[in-house]
Amino acid sequence: METLIAGSNVKVNEEGYLLDFSQWNRGVGEEIATKEGITMTPRHWEVIEWIQEQVKADKALSIRGIKKSGVLDIKEFYALFPGGPLKISTKIAGVPKPKSCI
Repeated sequence: METLIAGSNVKVNEEGYLLDFSQWNRGVGEEIATKEGITMTPRHWEVIEWIQEQVKADKALSIRGIKKSGVLDIKEFYALFPGGPLKISTKIAGVPKPKSCI
């Protein structure tokens, strides 16, 4: 389905994940973050960019993988994206929901 996010019509699935990454931009990410109750900071954007790089490199995302990444620890990940950090951060990043998320 299509929905209006940050002034752009984007295709999303029933959970609000973008179906076409080419429709993502920072404004879209910012609006999704706001809807999720997240106020984006430079640190949030660093994590979002890392997630996007992992997906572009065709690497599976998981909490365990993030723990081993050296990019951030699990405690910080939960502090930045409370209530489901992998699910929320990937939605903001405009990438598909990880298979490890239920």
